[in-house]
Amino acid sequence: MPSGLAALLDDVAAIAKMAAASVDDVSAAAGRASMKAAGVVVDDAAVTPGYAMGFSPHRELPIIGKIAIGSLKNKFLILLPGALLISAFAPWALTPLLMAGGAYLCFEASEKIWEKVAGHDDGETTPDELALSSVEQEKKMVGSAIRTDLILSAEITAIALADLSERPLATQAAALALVGLLITVAVYGAVALIVKMDDIGLHLAERPSAPERALGRGLVHAMPVVLTGLATVGTVAMLWVGGGILVHGLHEYHLDLLPGLIEGLAHAAGQVPLVGAVTGWLATAAASAVVGLVVGGVIVAVLHVIPGRKHAAH
Repeated sequence: MPSGLAALLDDVAAIAKMAAASVDDVSAAAGRASMKAAGVVVDDAAVTPGYAMGFSPHRELPIIGKIAIGSLKNKFLILLPGALLISAFAPWALTPLLMAGGAYLCFEASEKIWEKVAGHDDGETTPDELALSSVEQEKKMVGSAIRTDLILSAEITAIALADLSERPLATQAAALALVGLLITVAVYGAVALIVKMDDIGLHLAERPSAPERALGRGLVHAMPVVLTGLATVGTVAMLWVGGGILVHGLHEYHLDLLPGLIEGLAHAAGQVPLVGAVTGWLATAAASAVVGLVVGGVIVAVLHVIPGRKHAAH
């Protein structure tokens, strides 16, 4: 009996060691995948605060919470199972799906720019917008944010999946789930802090300490500029991420003229002494953004500009 118990304990110890090794493997894989997706994570954090702007302060955190829940649903109910199915049965489908998502990002960013240029975003309220209650406006913005998150999360998932392609399916699933959870917590925690920074500033401005009051007033005055800047960065980020997805897709299909030109530009820009890595990345990002603006502009023209002119002519 004692020998049987000892054998059982040995088996339990062996299983525990295997489980610990699996956890370490998943953690390491998730860490590497998260690092490779860091650029898109920054884009996600820059895009999201704009969706909470324009609402009363007491609705900001609930809106961010709704978007975060939608993001988790995107990752765990759509992207994770979809990524595993594609990895197992249809790896060829990943590139066209990503390119469709990239085109959507380019369209959304270009549409924002068109609204600014055409004067549709100058504070005037359209009849359709007047007909929407604040609850409906909030629902509309949350839905738009979740759709954008789906595209950005798909890019994060694709980057992570590419790094995990040689791993067993169970490890892929666990690592993708961990990456999705960690990135969602990081992004929306940062976004919540950003959108509530002015309230923190108001609180500090009422403190008895003069340095705290000065810091509080500085935060209050700075936040409108910061939020406007983030909205601009978010628009540009959608262009360079979307354009980058399209360029990468062209490369995957061996249509290398445009990817080759961008690679050559980045190589030339990377020859700058000391800051070559930075200038090379900036050249790639700028070229991808131009591609995104062209593609998005074509889609905006097809969906908005040309139909609008035809309607005006009639």
